Amino acid sequence: LIQCLRKSGNIEKLRAAREEMNKYFPLTPKMWQDWAKDEISLSSGRGSFDDIEKLYERGVQEYLNIKLWRDYLDYVEEHDQSVSQCSQSGLSKMRDLYERAITAGGLHVTEGSKLWEAYREYEMAILTINDGNDEEKAKQVQRVRALFHRQLSVPLADIESTLAAYKSWEAEEGNTRDPDSQVDDVPPNVLSAYKKASEMYNARKQYEDELSDAAESEANKLQVFLKYIKFEESFGDPARVQVLYERAVSELPVSSDLWMGYTSYLDRTLKVPAILKSVYHRATRNCTWVSDLWVHYLLSLERIRASEDELRHVFELAIQCSFPSMNEYLNIYLTRVDSLRRGMPTGLDFELIRQTFVDAAEFLSPQLGIEELLLLHAYWAKLECNIGKDIAAARAVWENALKKSGCVLEVWQHYISMEIEMGHTHEARSLYKRCYSKKFAGSGSEAVCHAWIRFEREHGTLDDYDLAIKKVTPRLKELIMFKAQQEAKSDPSSAPKETSYANDSSQKRKPSKMTSKVQPPAKKRKDNPPKKTMSSDDHRSKEQSIDSHLQEAGEVSKGKAEAPVEMKVEGESKGGNTSSNQPKPYFYSDKCTAYMSNIDLKATELHIRGFFSDIGGVVDIRLLRDRSTKKSRGLAYVDFSDKDHLEAAIRKNKQKLLSKKVSIAPSDPSKSKKNREAGTSFKDKLPSGGDHGEKAPVDGTSEKEMPKGETKITGKNTLFAPRALVKPLGWNKKDEKPDVAAEELKSNDEFRNLLLKK
Repeated sequence: LIQCLRKSGNIEKLRAAREEMNKYFPLTPKMWQDWAKDEISLSSGRGSFDDIEKLYERGVQEYLNIKLWRDYLDYVEEHDQSVSQCSQSGLSKMRDLYERAITAGGLHVTEGSKLWEAYREYEMAILTINDGNDEEKAKQVQRVRALFHRQLSVPLADIESTLAAYKSWEAEEGNTRDPDSQVDDVPPNVLSAYKKASEMYNARKQYEDELSDAAESEANKLQVFLKYIKFEESFGDPARVQVLYERAVSELPVSSDLWMGYTSYLDRTLKVPAILKSVYHRATRNCTWVSDLWVHYLLSLERIRASEDELRHVFELAIQCSFPSMNEYLNIYLTRVDSLRRGMPTGLDFELIRQTFVDAAEFLSPQLGIEELLLLHAYWAKLECNIGKDIAAARAVWENALKKSGCVLEVWQHYISMEIEMGHTHEARSLYKRCYSKKFAGSGSEAVCHAWIRFEREHGTLDDYDLAIKKVTPRLKELIMFKAQQEAKSDPSSAPKETSYANDSSQKRKPSKMTSKVQPPAKKRKDNPPKKTMSSDDHRSKEQSIDSHLQEAGEVSKGKAEAPVEMKVEGESKGGNTSSNQPKPYFYSDKCTAYMSNIDLKATELHIRGFFSDIGGVVDIRLLRDRSTKKSRGLAYVDFSDKDHLEAAIRKNKQKLLSKKVSIAPSDPSKSKKNREAGTSFKDKLPSGGDHGEKAPVDGTSEKEMPKGETKITGKNTLFAPRALVKPLGWNKKDEKPDVAAEELKSNDEFRNLLLKK
């Protein structure tokens, strides 16, 4: 817009556009130069000079630019009547302006010499004019010589040419005694400073060469500046570090890293109020979106004892900016409250703190998380009690929070904790009575009930304790029943029906109602007794030993195979070891099950339960482990009470558990069914989850269909099975032929003995 208006020649709109832009953003040095040139071309009279001088003054305050300073100096020298007439006030004004320019950019390694040369030329011009008074002329000669000496002590790019110019000037003044002797031409102290400055320049030359590379990207240039600044900081010269920071922010004005480093350095070292205010003002105008800059700005103003009006003005500017998250607004509000709290001894009104909290709650509550809101309200209530001395106002803070977040347990806990800390047990008890019957997420409802009982045990009378027990007990029973109902709804098959037979004596007296498809092995032995007999105790002990071996074999197999399988030996047994007394096997239906992968290997079931604590509904957790090492495999199945909790769990996909982002997906029931059917390659199905603790299913084939004493092995694990009993792949029952080895081991007792040896 400014470029278009400049071409069209609409001066009034052009001025308005420039002022409006500078109201929000700093202008580049080039824009200030163009603005000044345009105003100079239209200027007339003393009033125009003052306006243009103010423009230059505003421009040199925003960025360090040697060309802009030279334009400023030349304009004042040419157009200021007091300066052009060499009056005493004009000379003082011009020298002060040159000293300001030298302070701002005289240490600029590559361009600082331009300011020194302009200063020397001005003083030499004064020397040529002043011919009448010898005393004044001597003073002026000393001024020029002092400028040479000062410049020769600064590491600048063309320091050698400066030394040559100094020698030439001394020769013109007639002070050279031996033209061939460098020592006689230059005083020893000046020569020593010159050599030191030359060494300093050579040490910095590599950084200057990298910065002068026009092809260097902004990212690379930033890294070069940061290395250069670190190098300068190692020498401990704040003026040189400050000039280097000014050079960096002039070329990279929206680099928040540079502004943060610059302001932090000034807070640590210079601590000059005028410089701090100027730098922070420019930093927040260039990087308005960086909340840390605003926070440090407020703290810095408080350190230099800025007025309350100035602090309030900066705070109001800060909250009008756009930040990436609401937490950054919260940080600025809390910083403001901290400042007001620390200013209370100086006579500030507590109403300022209260109003800041009110504004923060109104502005932030709709978008802040629970933890942040708790932090805000807890701090507010604490200050109301400790500084405001108004317990009613503190309670009003929490009551207002309960209206908005009454279903959040932590809000009640903080409110109750405040009352307990102040010794108000009656009020705390009233809060427990209000919240114990509420429904909170996860196990919060149980937690608040137990907290009430613990509170009465520590602070209440026996009557209070009895009342709490009376109130809490039915509530806890209700919660337990509700949880059981949810578990039953999620998986109806989880309740074993056979256990009711074992516990009900009336059912035991009715064997007709307890029919089982599997005939007890004891009846078979009556028809076909074994060849060898042994005592009941010996037989039972061997059976237990065999069962333990078989179980161990199944576990070893599961550790080696990726899909869990089981091996089952079916044979004769005595007496009451009937399959009808065992509970039916439990298969996970996976209807409300989430499959988790990429779990941190350090995570346990407790970590997983805590991960889902915010949504609740966790019924069971099956963390898959390696059978040999017992270490986690990074996989787990998590059963939920209903589909709503399952969907909430799936929404937590790609969130971090410990140090890794976990993947969460619904478990595929059809896939699980296929896996179970894949394990029944011969006759009967095997369970599919060795890690879940379920038992092997009852064989669907009646034992009447099996030959007497035949031992049957199902599954892939044949670690303890004789080779003669292991059927090769592709074996078909129709093609079965008599096996000599199997006939020899037909006796069940001999096979058991063989297993015991193995």
